[in-house]
Amino acid sequence: MRKNIWVLVLQCLLLLGCYLVSTMELAVEEKADGAIPVTTMSPPEGNTTFLDGTTWCVALPGVSQVDLQNALDWACGLGMANCKAIQEGGACYEPETLLSHASYAFNDYYQQNGNSDIACNFGGTAAVTKYNPSHGKCVFAAAGVASAAPPLYKLNPSSVWWQLACLLLPLYLGS
Repeated sequence: MRKNIWVLVLQCLLLLGCYLVSTMELAVEEKADGAIPVTTMSPPEGNTTFLDGTTWCVALPGVSQVDLQNALDWACGLGMANCKAIQEGGACYEPETLLSHASYAFNDYYQQNGNSDIACNFGGTAAVTKYNPSHGKCVFAAAGVASAAPPLYKLNPSSVWWQLACLLLPLYLGS
């Protein structure tokens, strides 16, 4: 009888702990999301306009170098484009020009954000093209099927362990 009471008490404490951990994580996540500043370079949501077939986003020649650099910085920073290939030693580092690096970053952002015309603006420094800008070892991403699963970086490892403990411990204590 005493064992059953302790099992019940432990299960209640465990459930309460799980609730508190998940509540705290949600509050922290909401606060973190609210702390991200919105920049003027961030493209608003827009309608998706496709040209015939596959499209890419490239930097426009002749635009202000300052504007192009600012747009590249945004794409590789807050825009979360994958810019590893344009880092020194990367497949798309050569040619080492601002126009080439910006084109790669802009296209990565564009492909990640649904190929919408508004995702290829970057303050007027980019445009959509139907000509593949890939060259040599440097392959520019093209439209693909997006995954419906949440990105792995959104999963908090401590949350996963707590959820697993909350599921398995009552089973263990109940036996």
